[in-house]
Amino acid sequence: MADKSEATKGIRIDLKNAVDYAVGSIVSKTLIDKKTGTLTLFAFDEGQGLSEHTAPFDAVVQILDGEAKLVVGDKEIRAAEGSLVIMPAHIPHEVRAMKKFKMLLIMIRS
Repeated sequence: MADKSEATKGIRIDLKNAVDYAVGSIVSKTLIDKKTGTLTLFAFDEGQGLSEHTAPFDAVVQILDGEAKLVVGDKEIRAAEGSLVIMPAHIPHEVRAMKKFKMLLIMIRS
């Protein structure tokens, strides 16, 4: 079976417009899913979020549109379009939409 992300290879992707908002929801679209890491686009409606959790590897969030509040450990970070936040492995973190926002999540597993 072919890698489900084959359709995203060798083309230009407009990250900001590659995933749409949905009222009262979080929408995700996986671009790459490999044993070594993933690239996933998210669109969060205002007030939506991911509750506190940890990951065994670093996670990188690039804000593509809007504004988010990220909590990493005990540190609150406000991030807007153009911001990049690196969330370290094994540290609790959460994400909340202050306004509608889109992000690219890069997970590096090795």
